[in-house]
Amino acid sequence: MHLRARRPARGRTGRVLTTSLILFAAALGLGPLGAQPATAATNLVRNPGLEILDSPSQFPQCFEKSGWGDNDFSFTVTDDAHAGGKAVRIELTRRGDGDRKTMMLENSCAPQVTSGHQYDLSFWYKSTTPNVAFTIFRHDTELGWVYWTDLKTLEQSADWSRTEVRTPVIPPNTDQVTWGGALYGVGRLTTDDYAMTDATVPTGPDPCEAGGTGPECKGEWTVQTLRSPVRAIHSVLLHNGKVLLIAGSGNDLGMFRAGTFRTTLFDPVAGTYTDIPTPSDFFCAGHVQLPDGRVLVMGGNKDYAAPDGSVGYKGLRTSYVFDPATNSYVKTNDMLAGHWYPSATAMGNGDVISLGGLGEDSSGTVVNEHFSYAQNKWLPMGEAKQAWAFWGLYPSMILLQDGRLFYTGSHVFGPGLSGTGASVYDYAANTVSEIPGLRRKDERDQSMSVLLPPAQDQKVVTIGGGNHTVSPDAHRLVDVIDMKAGSPAYVPGPNLPQGRYRDGQPQTGDQGKVYVSAVILPDGKVLETGGALHTYREDPVFEASMYDPATNAFQPGLATDPVPRTYHSSSVLLPDGRVMSIGDNPGDGSFDQRVSIYKPPYLFKGARPQITSLEHTAWAYGSTQRVTVDKPVVKASLIRPAAVTHSSDPNQRYVDLPMTVDGNTVDLSLTSNPNIAPPGYYMLSVVDANGVPSVSRWVRVGATGQVAEARVQAYATDLEESPASGGADRAAPGATGGHDHGATAPGGGHAGHQGVTMPKGYDGCDHSYGTISQCVPWKFPEVPRGDRCAWLKKNGYGTALAVHGRDRHRLDRDGDGIACGRGDLVRRR
Repeated sequence: MHLRARRPARGRTGRVLTTSLILFAAALGLGPLGAQPATAATNLVRNPGLEILDSPSQFPQCFEKSGWGDNDFSFTVTDDAHAGGKAVRIELTRRGDGDRKTMMLENSCAPQVTSGHQYDLSFWYKSTTPNVAFTIFRHDTELGWVYWTDLKTLEQSADWSRTEVRTPVIPPNTDQVTWGGALYGVGRLTTDDYAMTDATVPTGPDPCEAGGTGPECKGEWTVQTLRSPVRAIHSVLLHNGKVLLIAGSGNDLGMFRAGTFRTTLFDPVAGTYTDIPTPSDFFCAGHVQLPDGRVLVMGGNKDYAAPDGSVGYKGLRTSYVFDPATNSYVKTNDMLAGHWYPSATAMGNGDVISLGGLGEDSSGTVVNEHFSYAQNKWLPMGEAKQAWAFWGLYPSMILLQDGRLFYTGSHVFGPGLSGTGASVYDYAANTVSEIPGLRRKDERDQSMSVLLPPAQDQKVVTIGGGNHTVSPDAHRLVDVIDMKAGSPAYVPGPNLPQGRYRDGQPQTGDQGKVYVSAVILPDGKVLETGGALHTYREDPVFEASMYDPATNAFQPGLATDPVPRTYHSSSVLLPDGRVMSIGDNPGDGSFDQRVSIYKPPYLFKGARPQITSLEHTAWAYGSTQRVTVDKPVVKASLIRPAAVTHSSDPNQRYVDLPMTVDGNTVDLSLTSNPNIAPPGYYMLSVVDANGVPSVSRWVRVGATGQVAEARVQAYATDLEESPASGGADRAAPGATGGHDHGATAPGGGHAGHQGVTMPKGYDGCDHSYGTISQCVPWKFPEVPRGDRCAWLKKNGYGTALAVHGRDRHRLDRDGDGIACGRGDLVRRR
């Protein structure tokens, strides 16, 4: 409830002051504004009715003319007020970019806030355009004033209307906020009568802070009795709540040679599986949900690598769409090039950009692929924009709010790319800009990167990773980046908590994890689970923790999955708030097909709120959507369903839905920017004051088009372009180049440096010996241990192979770091 002094009807001329305003003005002496007395539901805004003007500027005290960008504008103090005699009108007559807004001054006038609280913000307005955002900035005690988020897009209104929004939880280190309506389209916006009250709902003491060890603090894992019938290399949540588990040949050469490819559909409610006919080897393909809920699957495995390196893994050009309505795959047109381990990023217009992987000749693919959702096809050369850059295997490419792609540095196999290891790729402008700060960028093999909740904050975390050719053990580094910053750079985050090995021994020193799974939860935290010490799939680590983006800290010591989760494992958020984990492919060629289900601590903290009604399931951008709930709630969100493999799901995101609350009726505001929430199906959930989420309801975003221009808050626009625009040729270490895949460069002729020769034979290979390009078998043929060096020489490996990490085949008998060296052969004799 808001306590606001009654005002007479608005006046056309002169100053009209109520008794409250007169007393307010008298107390101030019409000078600088002083502190307001603290009362229940106190309006924290100073000069909320805009009635008191600053003498020099004749603009309302404690407010300023704010904004940025290329536009023609004017600010006017008008007597066309909602109440009293003053309001502020902004008019934009031309807009190239940017916005203009009336906001509280960034000084003592800005309302003070408390970390962990939430606040109800409101004002009255008239607008001739729907291009108005309710925007908020916060004062960080370390960083100063920074843009926080857009809370809502306002509807056009010829008459006075009141808009109210509840903020997300105030982050740590935040002591003040400033906010207002931002006009970002041609038209007029008039505002008046601002209000801000503390909406925090007190909760009971947290038993976990007092040393509690029950499931309400640690969560609980259960292992399903019925095993998956397939080797789940890929896990994709569908909008019907079922999980598509794709194996293809499942890393099984025998299955590949027999042409036996597998997919199954898991129903996590019934615990049942349905086999799906699978037309191609989708082993290590790419995948992403389309706006209509179908799943686009691209590339896959054309051939397995031979142990002697004569044949390397090869990528397919073929592509299919899985339709949940018919449980079947439907072929699309082919891509421009083959892709094994490609990325897949959903764009704000519903299209998909796919990059990286290995081509049909085992070379690194540098051809970009662009799937047009409107045309339901991959675009031809000349329409799909090309940078002729190699992006590695499963490069993590996250869509930013301005439409660019952020390569986080997370990838699969080998060292990172040249340069800083992270970059921003502007697909439309064909530029690549380096991003600094990522530590151990050559040891980010199967780390995991997540766009942190909420997506509006544009912060990304990159967790763990390894590369045993550089360092024997995976590390525990966590790096965080704010992509809204003017010059974004990774900064160190908290170290990954350590766990235990199978024998119960704890991790020590710098030991961390590779094959990390990280899952966004509806309470806005991130579950981190699974992994192993080594990139050659040995020594699983039993550990799970909860990362809180608001505090930039891990809660260690959660219950751990009893099943090892290393190579080819994945974890998926289910619509009921549980998390499913599956897969484990150790170096001995086995595959654990058990399914584990995790109940996070929030499922043990009381009755769950329920969404009792939902007016619409098709949501337009910038719209307000009404739901009813059965108990008070403090936050709401949309979470995009998972499509994960190899610790990679660049499309995972949590979109905050600012709330207007009237009892059990809640209005939710959806962003007007489709780059924040690319079109498609999302899980809608609400959360109560104890952090307990509802069961999710499915909604489709963007189904009816956009109602307002996409608004982009200025940031990261001054990055130095490196390498030069249009000529980004990022070769992997040791690359030879020269393969053209038959593609033609813009302007005619073949594009130079289109292909990058990549290491042969990743799977089934022990890269602890020799160079990264060699594929020493995990299991030798039936030859005596003493004859293995001779077998290697006979099959073209030579002798004197460097040992990286463990000598699991005992080929370095003299311990000099060289396998099958002269000392080893002498000792054998």
